[in-house]
Amino acid sequence: MDTALTMKFPVVAHNLEGYIQAVNGYPLLSAEQERNLALRWKQEQDVEAARQLVLSHLRVVAGVARHYLGYGLPQADLIQEGNIGLMKAVKRFDPDRGVRLVSFALHWIKAEIHEYILRNWRLVKVATTKAQRKLFFNLRSMKSSLASLSLAEADAVARDLGVSRAEVLEMETRLSGHDVALDPTVEDGEESYSPLAYLASPEDEPGTALAQRELAEKQRSALQEALQSLDERSRSIVERRWLKESDAPTLHELAAEYGVSAERIRQIEVRALQKMRTLIPA
Repeated sequence: MDTALTMKFPVVAHNLEGYIQAVNGYPLLSAEQERNLALRWKQEQDVEAARQLVLSHLRVVAGVARHYLGYGLPQADLIQEGNIGLMKAVKRFDPDRGVRLVSFALHWIKAEIHEYILRNWRLVKVATTKAQRKLFFNLRSMKSSLASLSLAEADAVARDLGVSRAEVLEMETRLSGHDVALDPTVEDGEESYSPLAYLASPEDEPGTALAQRELAEKQRSALQEALQSLDERSRSIVERRWLKESDAPTLHELAAEYGVSAERIRQIEVRALQKMRTLIPA
């Protein structure tokens, strides 16, 4: 992506909470606005149009990144890597394919975050402060055995090193862990349950939820248009028979109300539903 595109973006590293508030403040784009901006970028290489596309989707990246916090990597770094994926998606987005950018970009956002996790899985820091580094280098030699520390032993180590018992126990847990491959090779034919299997579910991601809401809204709008295409009697029959949450009238009850046979009500209902199906996209 053109480097000019990144110059006016909010900075993640220094104030994560402020960054989240900032990206949530950027307005969402309508389908028409998104298409116009995408065409300006695709046809004219309008960097400002591409920048607006990226800014309006930064909140999606922040939401996706939140699902990967269990890997011990900084949230700001996860967001930054996801933003790179978003910019790659904007660069490749084709508005003529009939897919919203949020759906297209999810692949690129997750791909960059996954790659970052894979690169750094074995490099996660276990000691960041001066006290933690001292604890890290001294704890192994101070332990009297390979068994877990008792509370009394943890208190003794904490006094010697000038840290809290909680820090001692946390560091012991980190040191007793071991590297686990995100996607190990299974040679015996058995099913593998690696950490990769527990990466964020697509159903939980904000981009997917947004796409689902947009689809539901389109379906509701199409249903209302289809209902309005019916005559008053047909519309009333369909609404009362199919759209009421409870106490839907029977064919015989409607027949008595309209002064016709139950079979006639059934025929009206069938024709109305057939007409509506032709007007509502699958």
